[in-house]
Amino acid sequence: MKTAKAYFDEYAQSHQNGTNQKIHYICVPIIFFNVIGLLMCIPTTLLASTFKLYNPLLENWAIVATILVSVFYLKLGFWYFMEMIFVILICIVGNFWISNYTNLLYVSIGLFVLAWIGQFYGHKVEGAKPSFLKDLEFLLIGPLWIIQKIGKKETN
Repeated sequence: MKTAKAYFDEYAQSHQNGTNQKIHYICVPIIFFNVIGLLMCIPTTLLASTFKLYNPLLENWAIVATILVSVFYLKLGFWYFMEMIFVILICIVGNFWISNYTNLLYVSIGLFVLAWIGQFYGHKVEGAKPSFLKDLEFLLIGPLWIIQKIGKKETN
């Protein structure tokens, strides 16, 4: 597995244009947030029938996905793991809040599609293909790269 710096350096290669970066600052968090929302929309009865047991940690698919992707972030480093767990928990709480007021599935699908349109426009401006087309792990690196850039940590 690559180091976090290697991932960040490679990700940065297709994110040099200022307009593309600004689009990513908006669209990557929206996509990440709405992927969690979409996972939360999968019926929990599917989990119960899949695992044949009740476990509060497996209350929804967002928790299952969090456990799985956390291993990736932990391999990159403890503090990356902690940052992403914090972000994921905010996303779960935010999506739960939205689900109390409107149809989470429709909101998640709509914003997810709009954000991807923005992403592809940004890459058109950049003149470079999205990184995830080369390696799907970059779908997990994108949110972490944004956090590092906003926090002014060195990511290139």
